[in-house]
Amino acid sequence: MNVLVVGRGGREHSLVQKFAESDQVDRIFAAPGNAGMSKIAECIDMSEQDFDGLVAFARENNVGLTVVGPENPLLDGLVDAFQEAALPVFGPTKAAALIEGSKHFAKQLMHKYEIPTAGYEAFSNVEAAQSYIREKGAPIVVKADGLAAGKGVVVAETVDEALSAAEDMLENGQFGDASREIVVEEFLAGEEFSLMAFVNGSNVYPMIPAKDHKRAFDGDQGPNTGGMGAFAPVQALNNSSYAFAVEEIVKPVAAAMVEEGRPFTGILYAGLIETSEGPKVIEFNARFGDPETQVVLPLLENDLVQVVNDVLDGKDPGLKWSEEVCAGVVVASAGYPGPYEKGRPLPELKADDGFVVHAGTAWESGKYVSSGGRVLLIGNKGEDLAQALDRTYQSLRPFENQRDFFFRRDIGRTSVSSAASHADVE
Repeated sequence: MNVLVVGRGGREHSLVQKFAESDQVDRIFAAPGNAGMSKIAECIDMSEQDFDGLVAFARENNVGLTVVGPENPLLDGLVDAFQEAALPVFGPTKAAALIEGSKHFAKQLMHKYEIPTAGYEAFSNVEAAQSYIREKGAPIVVKADGLAAGKGVVVAETVDEALSAAEDMLENGQFGDASREIVVEEFLAGEEFSLMAFVNGSNVYPMIPAKDHKRAFDGDQGPNTGGMGAFAPVQALNNSSYAFAVEEIVKPVAAAMVEEGRPFTGILYAGLIETSEGPKVIEFNARFGDPETQVVLPLLENDLVQVVNDVLDGKDPGLKWSEEVCAGVVVASAGYPGPYEKGRPLPELKADDGFVVHAGTAWESGKYVSSGGRVLLIGNKGEDLAQALDRTYQSLRPFENQRDFFFRRDIGRTSVSSAASHADVE
């Protein structure tokens, strides 16, 4: 069959790489794709928001499966457009994607169905929000209600920082329409992890857990980004916590969406935190996580086309996972997540330098150049996390001492240290 992947980032490149492994695939199209994808897919010069164009392209090119990567076209109804045209598509409808599009909606859903999450209140008035912040104290979390490219969350260490965040979002329109309303919630302490699942209505098929690193700089310092690196699985997560996350969070949320008349089909992403009271929800996304996808899919032993088709047909795909660990580190443009320059040449990478997932690159004058904030991810698999990370940081050597790029040097390191300490105790 012919497969169409909608999107242009690292998540979509990872999907293209996985689809390319399938014997069931004849041609892979990416719309619009990126320079890295163009090596294994036919990139189509078409925006993710050009719904009529994408539907017409899929019909004219006999596309047997379309997978929508990014959140914006999902929330704007691209899946609905494909369904109305009777074209096979994998992703949530506009109504179901609201679980990511509105943090207030997601919180209301969790409160109604008693799904564990942080205490919260929602505000559209800055004075009311600031009064609540003063009452609760710090640390406290301030979130833009809508989509803000992974940057609409402030974990405030002080009351003044939280008051400023509320003012920036509500009064100063920091994130435009996305911050016309904000959610102010209790700070949760613990180890964060991500759990993605293939979902069709109340049928839930969970993947292995992954851990993303959101802060820009080493030691979890600096502003939040779209993600600076990840690894999977999270070996420090015990079986009972994983089972709780599946049985008491992901499955009940899928059932709740059916109950609410918003049945979810696609990838349901739960951003979770392991607290002293057990796992609780930080956020939900309505699609594959980025960069978690880049380290989870390389460990999936099934044919991804078959998995998606099984899920769409209401069948258990029988997910099988490698025993290895996969780690990936993001190379970002200097200045990210703030202003940065584009068009900077990338150093050459050797074929044996792990796997490379392009996110913000272009091909100019016979070489790759940067075209985004997160430029690419370099990853490796290993027998354990320490080996996967050592291989990955070896692969990152061409980017050392580069003024135009930076990467975190401590992805997964605390988890490796924890595992070593645990082994010493045993």
